[in-house]
Amino acid sequence: MRLRPIDLAREHGLSTQAVRNYEEAGFLPPAERSPHGYRVYGSRHAAALRTFLALIPAHGHATAGAIMRAVNGGGVEEALRLIDESHAQLAGDRCTLEAVERGLRGLEPPRELEQGVTFIGPLARRLGIRPATLRKWQRAGLIVPRRDPRTGYRVYAPADVRDVLLAHQLRRGGHGLKQIARVLEQVRAAGGPEPLRATLREWHDRLTSRGLAMLSGAAALDSYLRTPYA
Repeated sequence: MRLRPIDLAREHGLSTQAVRNYEEAGFLPPAERSPHGYRVYGSRHAAALRTFLALIPAHGHATAGAIMRAVNGGGVEEALRLIDESHAQLAGDRCTLEAVERGLRGLEPPRELEQGVTFIGPLARRLGIRPATLRKWQRAGLIVPRRDPRTGYRVYAPADVRDVLLAHQLRRGGHGLKQIARVLEQVRAAGGPEPLRATLREWHDRLTSRGLAMLSGAAALDSYLRTPYA
């Protein structure tokens, strides 16, 4: 089978320059050349392009390209290592989601926060804990108060107080510091516990979509590895 760049491009709605770029990047095997110097592709190039495009939703553009370069260079073991890393990352993301869900379960919204800032002593007294506990939580990454540039004292803004109150609830609920840190990181990114709860379904859907894309990408890669050189 003899194919032109435009034949491969049309199947996927790409430009011919994109196909050439993919070949130059090693995502496709090197093309043969006609007597006039034009690229000539075959069924293996078509399979390589389909595989690369199937791997992108599963692993991202950069990793998908690295997988294809490894395979086309005879480094199947390296390709499998990259795939293993993506699976491990997905498993880690699932563990984080589960930790966040466990942490949010039964979590009460923090009491209305006063405006302005507070310092470590008054905040510790408010919660009935020692200042050393707040310093320990900071070292564990649970809270990130700024320092007053003149005195060097820790200054807790309203968002910091919110995180401290949430950490206090989670700690009383028996959660470990690492799990609490993951929960608070997601709370800060979402802008609060309630917005985070609203995004959990979307988070689940993204992980499911990526898991399914990995299945599709693996099937395409398996088919490509079985495609004969021709």
